Amino acid sequence: MARSNAATVEQYLAELPPERRAVVSKMRDLVKRNLPNGYTETMNWGMISYEIPLTRYPHTYNGQPLSYVALAAQKNYYALYLTSAYPGSEQGKELAEAFNRAGKKLDMGKSCLRFKTLDDLPLDAVGRFVASTPPDKWIAQYEAARGKR
Repeated sequence: MARSNAATVEQYLAELPPERRAVVSKMRDLVKRNLPNGYTETMNWGMISYEIPLTRYPHTYNGQPLSYVALAAQKNYYALYLTSAYPGSEQGKELAEAFNRAGKKLDMGKSCLRFKTLDDLPLDAVGRFVASTPPDKWIAQYEAARGKR
């Protein structure tokens, strides 16, 4: 699927073929069930985005809300962007270990977790990952990575 220009999550979901909409909807439900309070669901970057609004944290390097998780149906796979799972991070290592324990293959580049079906994922581990970082913790990690205080 090309980058979406949908203004709302509902419009984005309506653009998807039924079978792809079902997968994205189930992953969206998993994210929303586990998402700590303080993040908002919106459309940004052509995908469903869970972020800290600029009204809460305006000090981002690009002037955009601080993204935590994003979800998209790409052309050949689905993508769950877990921005706190960058290579070498403790959370990234924990996620890789959870995939290994579940006997699943982790297909991840930087923060983009790629999957073709929900069966490719240890869904309980993904839910725990999403739940693991409330906004204040994510802001602190972001600032530490950017060299801010």
